[in-house]
Amino acid sequence: MNDMTLPDKAALLRGDFRLLIGGELVPAVDGASYDDIDPATGDKLAAIPDAGPADVDRAVKAAAAAFPAWRSLPFGERHARVRSLVEILRREGDAFGMLDTLDTGNVYSGMRRDAAGGADMINYFAAAAHEIKGEVTHLDNNLHYTRREPYGVVARLLPFNHPIASFATALAAPLLTGNCVVMKPSPHSPLSALRFGELARSLLPPGVLNIVVGGNDRTAVPLINHPGVNRIGLIGSVEAGRAVMRAASDRLVPLSLELGGKNPLIVFPDADLEQAVDIAIAGMNFLWQGHSCGSTSRVLVHRSLEKRFVERLAERVGKIKVAMPTDPAAEMGAISFKALYDRCQHYLAAGRADGARLVVGGDRPADPAMQRGFFMNPAVFAEAEPAMRIAQEEIFGPIITVLGWDDYDRMMEIANGLHFGLTAVLVTDDLHVAHRTAEALQVGYVEVNGPVGFALGSPFGGYKQSGLGREGSFDELLGYTQIKSINVRMKNQAAVAASLRGGASRA
Repeated sequence: MNDMTLPDKAALLRGDFRLLIGGELVPAVDGASYDDIDPATGDKLAAIPDAGPADVDRAVKAAAAAFPAWRSLPFGERHARVRSLVEILRREGDAFGMLDTLDTGNVYSGMRRDAAGGADMINYFAAAAHEIKGEVTHLDNNLHYTRREPYGVVARLLPFNHPIASFATALAAPLLTGNCVVMKPSPHSPLSALRFGELARSLLPPGVLNIVVGGNDRTAVPLINHPGVNRIGLIGSVEAGRAVMRAASDRLVPLSLELGGKNPLIVFPDADLEQAVDIAIAGMNFLWQGHSCGSTSRVLVHRSLEKRFVERLAERVGKIKVAMPTDPAAEMGAISFKALYDRCQHYLAAGRADGARLVVGGDRPADPAMQRGFFMNPAVFAEAEPAMRIAQEEIFGPIITVLGWDDYDRMMEIANGLHFGLTAVLVTDDLHVAHRTAEALQVGYVEVNGPVGFALGSPFGGYKQSGLGREGSFDELLGYTQIKSINVRMKNQAAVAASLRGGASRA
């Protein structure tokens, strides 16, 4: 990555960032805005329009107005319109990656690939959408068939950690199935979504895609509560999921929730030590500071390997290069915003207070260039107990908690003992153990002998309080359709014959 050419930051931030409503780039109706801050430097990046209830209302009404024509468009034409968005993502991938790096503090060498990943997901959905079909049932002598039809106006609320990838992925399934969307990016990372809207607005009919940005009270709550919204999709925390579900319950709005996790990495006694450490490092997603719902932050390692595993893991984590996110050598950047940085500091203190041993990290890097940003060295706690807060609660930061085990049944109780159930990783060469454990884990996604891979087309989502529904797969496409049953009463054979005879005599 040392030959990596960085996009021009000043050029990317030049000009105004605007909401996209009804095909027009507009400020907030009341002129409200907020400062978007670079977490690595504390510098202001841009003034962002802060959408209020009036803006949300305009966006929902624009989507509703566009819906009849969009749903009636022949699938081939709708398919081509959505596929045209792929070219923007591929052409502007480096620019989107830089905007996301500036917004999130994530390392640019990783973020520059996110737009391409979003493009791949749109292409997958576009190919899979051809297979959406109804069914014909033969219950009697009548004709019974089903259709899959769009909901109408879909609201999608997005996370801060992978802005352009989440945005591209979230719009594909609703649009392909004939819905119109109101997208709400995170207020912490709005730049790439707003720039995408600017580039994409000429490729879609006005109102089919709308983008509003702002905080919970001004933007999210009015959007969730709007009577014109027919379907909601959220990627966020468990707390956000509960709030959205409560609000949606008043109108019984269908929703999908991809929420948090406290994901176990289970290391069995036959595991290769170096492989297990490699997986533990890769599975924490340090390129984006562990800000990932799928990060395996809870490591359950067999006692026979525990001491050596902790020593080797601490050695490797201690060498992770925390640097400015645009540094080609950076392996971890800045915590994405102050509240999350403070959350990480809280759990560092909680781990110590509860009696876990902080083996490495948790302090601030010494580099003077990083003193104004939200930087911390990644941390490893060992000798933790299952009841400790660092072993129970999602931190969403670069902190690994290691717990030892020597009894399989007890280990499974610990692994399944939380209200989370998103992902799990197993490290073992025993095929029987791998299958037995994968079936017993109360999670929605299991990876064996590798970090969580998000394989294209594999359903992703959680058990328990880690969510409802599945994303990244054919299931997501179906999730933006509703089934209509149609029954056609057929005349009996005698009536058909009589009708034909009557027709012949009239002739």
